[in-house]
Amino acid sequence: MTTAQYERQFDVASRNGGSEPAWLVPVRRQAFESFRATGFPSPRDEEWRFTPVTPIASAEFVPAPAAAVSEAGVSQFYFGHPEWPRLVFVNGRYDAGLSNLPALPAGVRIGSLAAAVSADPTLERHVARHAPITTSPFTALNTAFLKDGAFIHVPRGLVLEQPVTVLFVSTDEAAGAVTHPRNLFIVEDGANASIVESYVTLAPDSRYFTNVVTEVVAGANSWIEHTRIQRESEQAYHIGRTHVAQAADSHYRSFTLAMGGAMARHNLDAHLDAANVETLMYGLYLTRGDQVVDNHTAIYHDHPHCRSWEVYKGVLDGKSRAVFNGKVFVKPEAQKTDAKQTNRNLLLSRTARVDTKPQLEIFADDVKCTHGATVGQLDEVALFYARSRGIPQVEAMRLLTYAFAAEVVHEVALAPVREELDRMLLERLGSLE
Repeated sequence: MTTAQYERQFDVASRNGGSEPAWLVPVRRQAFESFRATGFPSPRDEEWRFTPVTPIASAEFVPAPAAAVSEAGVSQFYFGHPEWPRLVFVNGRYDAGLSNLPALPAGVRIGSLAAAVSADPTLERHVARHAPITTSPFTALNTAFLKDGAFIHVPRGLVLEQPVTVLFVSTDEAAGAVTHPRNLFIVEDGANASIVESYVTLAPDSRYFTNVVTEVVAGANSWIEHTRIQRESEQAYHIGRTHVAQAADSHYRSFTLAMGGAMARHNLDAHLDAANVETLMYGLYLTRGDQVVDNHTAIYHDHPHCRSWEVYKGVLDGKSRAVFNGKVFVKPEAQKTDAKQTNRNLLLSRTARVDTKPQLEIFADDVKCTHGATVGQLDEVALFYARSRGIPQVEAMRLLTYAFAAEVVHEVALAPVREELDRMLLERLGSLE
């Protein structure tokens, strides 16, 4: 598995750096040297043994070209109400014409990360400072090619009434190409925000590679609800990492929905960096055909009196595979930790498979920590009961599957976001046969 293609691309990108700030140059260089030293992960890597990346490492992905997309072409993917603030990126590039930036409260900044970095030197302390390049070669690769993505900054004490939606669109022109979106969400002390981050395609049969990193900074006593939706082409590859840094008394609530990708992987890391922090993680993955979907989560309890709650559910059909690996780390000083972790999986076919591995590493003695995992099929008794009431077989299966999956969807706090996710779930389950 060679890195030569990315070495050539990095040399070209370095020569064409343009007007980017000087501090970003060594950040890129260090990241690429890290990637070059480690290369792509192999099946011998414990973190990747269930999800081989050979299809990505062996392919020649070129940088994605610019593309023009009409409003009619992408409006089907707009999330929520038309008046909500919206950022749209096409093949990794910010599209001002498709974005919607209404009048915002004083101090709120929403827009292109590339533009923000060029205009605001203080962002040096945040951009590429939270998600370590050593966590994954893909994170290092993204940092090396860091160019553009979404930037959201909510100032101290402000409650952002409307969710902000961020939409990344891959087009036909992206076939055989790679994009490296980089997002930075900063919600300062006492502020409140809801963010919906979504990945879609206009080419459902196209093969391409999306390699994204999102950094979330939660200030003291802040409240964030972060929804992440992955609906890439089922021939494409998607590698994502979300890194969350939480200050004292902050609340971070995450919901991830994965439905696309031939191979899709998402790492969600939450660092509870002070006392009395709360982290809630909910996830749902729906797979079919030959898809492989991998969710890796890590919650770092480094301080006392913190709480985390995690529930991920999977619905697998066809010959698809899913991987769930959830880790909770509790340091010796993190007394009074309360952590719960659950992974439940529903197999709709006998050829579907899931590898689940919930983990607890506890070095404190005054804690309440539990974890568990289940893998099973539809309850035959419940199915029989539904059919005895005149519900056809396929409809009964859809009803029971919806009831299983909707439990985590209904944990989304904001009603408009929850209702839109519920609609998407019903639409996907409509494909069951």
